[in-house]
Amino acid sequence: MLEELQEILKYHFKNPALLRQALTHSSHTTNVSQNYERLEFLGDRVLGLSIAALLYKIFPKEPEGSLSQRFVGLVCKETVAQMAQTLHLDKFMIVANEDIRRNENVLCDVCEAVIGAIFIDAGDEEAINFVDTHWKELIDRNVEPPKDAKTKLQEVTHAKNLPQPEYVVLSREGSEHEPVFHIAVKIGKLPPAIGSGRNKKLAQQEAAARMLERLK
Repeated sequence: MLEELQEILKYHFKNPALLRQALTHSSHTTNVSQNYERLEFLGDRVLGLSIAALLYKIFPKEPEGSLSQRFVGLVCKETVAQMAQTLHLDKFMIVANEDIRRNENVLCDVCEAVIGAIFIDAGDEEAINFVDTHWKELIDRNVEPPKDAKTKLQEVTHAKNLPQPEYVVLSREGSEHEPVFHIAVKIGKLPPAIGSGRNKKLAQQEAAARMLERLK
């Protein structure tokens, strides 16, 4: 089974047990040395560094703002979960409940765990090569930098003659190293939209995206 997946990944593990761990959800085992959670923690950081390095290289004339917009689109939960499905990770996941295979958060986590496993198995160069191989089409597909949700929301409110969006931190939870921020975006007297993320920028983007859905 793992051999088939490694063909899809275009990477063959020296230690296949790492791949198995990256595919194992905590519903199957709560043992942190056997499920994907620690590898996901590492892979999230490796993915971010890899995408940042690729964008820096591919778009040498773009300012920081445009690079940041591209970055957010390429590492967001939706994109990474979509990549997990493209790589058929949902088919190979080891879970206690079949419904978990369709969970977007889990798909994102498993994909990041696989990247973390490659980093442990072969180092940063192979991990960056893996991201380059599978994300490059997404990077090449968008010649113009995408507008982030906050920028779009600002444009929509201006077009509709609404007050400018105001972002308010509601709460912060989690540890110092793994915080989760909850932020509301307010527009005049409209009901606020709330977003969450591992930093304030991601939480603001999610809140803005939810408000945009309402305004449509």
